[in-house]
Amino acid sequence: MEQKRGSFTGGIGFVLAAAGSAVGLGNLWRFPYLAAQYGGGIFILVYIILALSFGFALMTVEIAIGRKTGSSPITAYGKLNKKFGFLGVIASLVPVIILPYYCVIGGWVTKYMTTFLQGLGAPAAKDGYFSAFIGDTFSPLFFFMIFLILTALIVMGGVEKGIEKVSRFLMPALIVLTIVISVYVLTIPGALEGVKYYLIPNFSKFSFKTICAAMGQMFYSMSLAMGIMITYGSYTKKEVNLTKSVNQIEIFDTIIAMLAGLMVVPAVYVFSGEAGLSSSGAGLMFITLPKVFDQMPGGGIIGFLFFALVLFAALTSSVSVMEAVVSTIMDKFNRTRGQACAICLAICVLLGIPSSLGNGAWSHITILGMDFLTFFDYISNSILMPFVALCTCILIGWVVGTKVITDEVTLNGEHFGRKRLFEIMIKYVAPVLLVIILITYTLAQFGLFTM
Repeated sequence: MEQKRGSFTGGIGFVLAAAGSAVGLGNLWRFPYLAAQYGGGIFILVYIILALSFGFALMTVEIAIGRKTGSSPITAYGKLNKKFGFLGVIASLVPVIILPYYCVIGGWVTKYMTTFLQGLGAPAAKDGYFSAFIGDTFSPLFFFMIFLILTALIVMGGVEKGIEKVSRFLMPALIVLTIVISVYVLTIPGALEGVKYYLIPNFSKFSFKTICAAMGQMFYSMSLAMGIMITYGSYTKKEVNLTKSVNQIEIFDTIIAMLAGLMVVPAVYVFSGEAGLSSSGAGLMFITLPKVFDQMPGGGIIGFLFFALVLFAALTSSVSVMEAVVSTIMDKFNRTRGQACAICLAICVLLGIPSSLGNGAWSHITILGMDFLTFFDYISNSILMPFVALCTCILIGWVVGTKVITDEVTLNGEHFGRKRLFEIMIKYVAPVLLVIILITYTLAQFGLFTM
């Protein structure tokens, strides 16, 4: 029996859900570190330029493909051109690989939020706390399952009653929490110096690496080439203004990233100095920041609010990744939403267990010198995503033609203000940038290029 395809109630529901997908861990633990390392204001300027050009073009393509075909990625590409059907399979693999390890990290966030909720911020700030936690066998798996089940419950609710309803609550809550924490951090004595370090351009740090870092951050931050935007586009009604929606998603994503920097950089700068900002990813969030909260007036409350904020952001992203997988299973195998969720949960548990144990009991097992989580991250982020985006540009720019997308965007007579920029980006500029991402991030993973 053919399953009835869900849909968002309108433009606002779609924008909040898509923005929720874009606003994830990448904004909160990666953007502040990169901005601090690559010249502050100059990195931010490069990021914004790329988001308004490169990011705008790719996001418009993916959402338009989804709405035009009314399909998840696994069949959408083939509907545009049968020879590119293979791309749908590869694009559909990306969220399957990402979701399990993302939920493992989401479990870490859940653990830290509950730790601060119990008033145990001081123990969390001690050396070795994080490594002892992720090195344990059962505790990380327990929190991984909690986060995974939370994600699945939202996706089980469907597009309108699950994803859209939760996004309408979580996104405003996320913005409010971000503003509250940022304002509080800015009241700390000495925070202004951290703000200057974060926002004032340091041209001496500007280089080719700055552009590569900004490209990588923008690419991953906006949920591109994961099948998510195609999936969400397929749930979008024809009367929704796509150009306006993409602009709003970009604004949401950039504002949260900027505010994340205002939360993290000044606080770390005040209590740990410039050296504290040398940490990245998990080190910054789970080791450096708890130490900062421990020294900060009211740090226990701020720590709880911060990890609640990160949990909200992680949830909105994990929901979108799971929905891409569930939508693919429903479309390809004609399963009900409940059956598709059950299959997705089984895959997540199967791949999530090694991602979690790779930091502890299975740490002796490596692939190309990487633990399971790092390997899955490398394959999805550094190989498959740039490859999918590159092939998408070739398909739209040189095979079926950009008119397929511009016709969908202007379906209801909407003005496509950056149409010429869009066409140039998709045909000429974006492919070059994607090749650069593919090469530099692969070389960096093996220590052949320092980011």
